[in-house]
Amino acid sequence: MSKIKVNYLHDGAVAQVILDDGKGNVIDQEMMNELIAFFNDCKSQNNLKLISFEGAGKHFSFGASVEEHQKDFAATMLQSFHKMFFMLRDLSIPTVAKISGQCLGGGLELAIMCNVLFADKSAKLGQPEVVLGVFPPPASIILPEKIGLARAEEMLLTGRSITADEAKTFGLITEVFDDKTALEEGVASWIEKYILPKSAVSLRFANKAVRAKFNHIFSNFLPQLEMMYVRELMNTHDANEGINSFIEKRKPEWKNI
Repeated sequence: MSKIKVNYLHDGAVAQVILDDGKGNVIDQEMMNELIAFFNDCKSQNNLKLISFEGAGKHFSFGASVEEHQKDFAATMLQSFHKMFFMLRDLSIPTVAKISGQCLGGGLELAIMCNVLFADKSAKLGQPEVVLGVFPPPASIILPEKIGLARAEEMLLTGRSITADEAKTFGLITEVFDDKTALEEGVASWIEKYILPKSAVSLRFANKAVRAKFNHIFSNFLPQLEMMYVRELMNTHDANEGINSFIEKRKPEWKNI
């Protein structure tokens, strides 16, 4: 069964991507492979003006698969996960995230990679990786660029979640709607007003231009953080203990090594 659904709207000008694994829309290797295949398809779609991301059901995504964060799988998982981000960078197609419910870990990283984020009042956004003894490479680069270093540090070092309203005060969310229905209607209206009247090629060049600095920083530092994660972090006791304790549903026993 496919873990993403893609609907083409407005005569193919908008691709609506729905994360749907039947549970918390966990971004595992299977879902990543499907997203990568979809991004490959986008390369030949010259009339595509926007890609939107959302989660099926009540939540956007609980994040990347914790099981695939284990030491034996971490390198492969990160390689696939980061490939998605580099593909989005290279496509330069404008992107929107529509967030309801939990938007955590890798799910939030996918959302904040988008140009514009909308949410409803049920949304909770967080990078809880540090609670598991690890860190999120893409978010460690993206969040400081989007909300400033001080706010990013507080989120990434505590692992706490923030509400949609707090995310809006940070400048991360463009608009907060009362519920998911209002979110769908509001984003649809925004697309019709601000995206559809424009040239697809012009939108892509505008996206490349506005992200010139962002893409330079992201491209230079993400490989470094991936290497730090795989070669250094995953050779510590506590990173492995954090992941294993979560899987085994017990309290971690930190050794600080």
